[in-house]
Amino acid sequence: MGLFTKKPFEMLMAEAEGENRLHRVLGPLGLTSLGVGAIIGTGIFVLTGVAAHDKAGPALMISFVVAGLTCVFAALCYAEFASMVPIAGSAYTYAYATLGELFAWIIGWDLILEYAVGSATVAHGWSHYFQDFASLFGVHFPRALGNAPFDYDLATGKLVATGAILDLPALLIAGVVTAVLVKGIRESAWVNTLMVVIKLLVVLLVIGLGARYVQPKNWQPMAPYGWGGFSFFGKITFGDLGPGGVPRGMLAGAGMIFFAYIGFDSVSTHAEEAKNPKRDIPIGIIASLIVCTILYIAVTAVITGMIPYDKIDINAPISDAFGQVGVKWAQLLISIGGLTGITSVLLVLMLSQPRVMLAMARDGLVPTGFFGAIHEKFRTPHKSTMLTGVFVGLMAALLPLRVLAELVNIGTLLAFLIVCAAVLIMRKSHPHVPRPFRTPFVPLVPILGILSCLMLMLSLPMENWLRLVGWLLLGFVIYFAYGRKHSVGSRIDKGTA
Repeated sequence: MGLFTKKPFEMLMAEAEGENRLHRVLGPLGLTSLGVGAIIGTGIFVLTGVAAHDKAGPALMISFVVAGLTCVFAALCYAEFASMVPIAGSAYTYAYATLGELFAWIIGWDLILEYAVGSATVAHGWSHYFQDFASLFGVHFPRALGNAPFDYDLATGKLVATGAILDLPALLIAGVVTAVLVKGIRESAWVNTLMVVIKLLVVLLVIGLGARYVQPKNWQPMAPYGWGGFSFFGKITFGDLGPGGVPRGMLAGAGMIFFAYIGFDSVSTHAEEAKNPKRDIPIGIIASLIVCTILYIAVTAVITGMIPYDKIDINAPISDAFGQVGVKWAQLLISIGGLTGITSVLLVLMLSQPRVMLAMARDGLVPTGFFGAIHEKFRTPHKSTMLTGVFVGLMAALLPLRVLAELVNIGTLLAFLIVCAAVLIMRKSHPHVPRPFRTPFVPLVPILGILSCLMLMLSLPMENWLRLVGWLLLGFVIYFAYGRKHSVGSRIDKGTA
């Protein structure tokens, strides 16, 4: 079978047994907390502003519904697989069982793009949010240590020097989070739950207090840039083009704020650490997605109702909105909630990355001695966690936010698309495998998931596709140079697995 060798279902289940496995310590509340922790952060506290200001106006509320529906279709498919195969690895593991080794490698390499580069993006955002927060108390970082050494100039399309050396706060937060994650999943989950509680209280404060200052006239016009924004490989097919030839409209807003939903799938990477994964993982995935979608829509309605969309500050939209209506005391609390929210996103994304590498190491696709190593005391993949911390810290400290953020969305959408396709394949190839949770309305839900993911992928600029191709080509070099020779798939083909 070669490159398309599938991993037997029985072998997948056997890998969760024995000494080299993770602690099962997470219940449905802890898993839902991890999901909410991964989702609510940069999207709601930062991207809401720029998406409403530049892309969709008050119609951003509908943009969140469109992006949320795309995630719902994928979430239902993730939940079925997570209940069937309750081990580490997420979509990578599912692809190995249904589509074969080559597709498993593609999705695993793609998840590295999502989690590692996504973590660097969030760490970079955390740095600037922290610097803004510190400035409220008169503390200012030296310019040379507060930014990446270069940035992407939208006007010229070229990289330009910023005069800085590195983004020190981004490097430091990556180091702190790495230390927490090496210590253990129980401690990591407890810290994350505390941060989730804080930021949820702040989000509820924003909704409850902000509703008093909403003026419905600010919602008119609802879609100042139109309801379109759909493009095909960068060519507009439905909607309007804004300054610089960038698509804008409600659908364009959905493509931008899709980043705000990235993270719900990270719940499935912790299936091996769930107490009752067949029940708790589906609960964690779906509950976290529903909670966050409702909060996103409510916050967007409040902010665009408090002040006109074209007056929203794109850097700190929520806190600035309260400043504009004269509620200065709320700005400090909202800043604390925003900083806490972004921190919890970083923790969950960096928690997920080593679990994917652990699954790939068990299959021999990457060196098992390093990426498959489990700490004797903490029972965490400590070596790959530390390597992830170094990788994330250096990228966040040296690369600009625009370059980092544009790498993430398309890779995540590809992962979601493959999971939806895998559900259809698994229903045909393994119809009798127990499914404690079944994706409803098959094949409709997986097909809608595939089409909606594809729609958002095609709406992204051509540069995103080129970066994805470059990343995948690098992955193929590693796969054919090392992974294929050492993989469990090659042993299955030889009859030695």
